[in-house]
Amino acid sequence: MHDKLIYEQDGEVAVITLDDGKANACGFAMLEAINGAFDRAEAEARAVVLLGRPGVLSGGFDLKVINGGDPGEVVRLLNLGVRTLMRLYGHPQPLITVATGHAVALGAFILLASDYRFGIAGAFKIGLNETAIGLTLPAFGIELAEARLSRRHLTQATLLARLYAPPAAVDVGFLDEVVTGADGRLAAITKARELAALDSGAFAATKQGFRGAAIERVLVGLAG
Repeated sequence: MHDKLIYEQDGEVAVITLDDGKANACGFAMLEAINGAFDRAEAEARAVVLLGRPGVLSGGFDLKVINGGDPGEVVRLLNLGVRTLMRLYGHPQPLITVATGHAVALGAFILLASDYRFGIAGAFKIGLNETAIGLTLPAFGIELAEARLSRRHLTQATLLARLYAPPAAVDVGFLDEVVTGADGRLAAITKARELAALDSGAFAATKQGFRGAAIERVLVGLAG
C-alpha cells in the first residue's frame, strides 16, 4: 500500500491501482510510486494490470508543478513522466490497463503504451487534446499515436484533438474492449492470466523488436 497507489498480487498477476484520492495527477511521488510498483512486478509477477480510480485513469501531470514557476522542476517532471511512459511501453511483461473513466492527454498516453486496454462504459472522454489547449504533441506522443492508432483516425485524434466516448475509442485504437464498471478489474485480471501463459522470453524479445527503436529515439531526444 502506498499513498498514491495500491499494489496487490493475484497469483502471477500484479494489480496496480492508481489512487491518490483525487484525479491521479502525476507528480514526482506518483511517478516514482509507479516505477517502484513496476520494479516489484518484474520481480514477482508474469503480467501486470494497471487501473485508475473510479472515474479517472489519470488527470495528467501535476499542475502544481507545471504552474509552479520553476522551469527546472517542470522539465524534471516531464522527463520523469516520459521515461515512465517509455518504461510502460517497453515493459517485458504483458501490461493490461483499465481506463476506469476519463483518460485524456497523459491518461491516453498510458493507454497507448499498454498492450491490452479496457475501457469502462459511461459518459467518459478518451483522447489527446493537446492542440486544443495550445500544446504541441510531443515526440513521444507522436511515436505512440503512430504506432497504436488507426490510420483512418490519426489526423482527427491528434491534429484535430478529437475526444472519444469509450465505444468509439475502440475503433480509433485507444481501447481494445469496453466493459461495465463492475467487470473491469475481473476482465483485466482474466486477460492478464491468459497473456501470462505466453512464453515470457519470446514475448519480451518480440516487444523489444517492435518498440525498442522508438523508445530509444524518445530517450535520446530527452538526453539531447
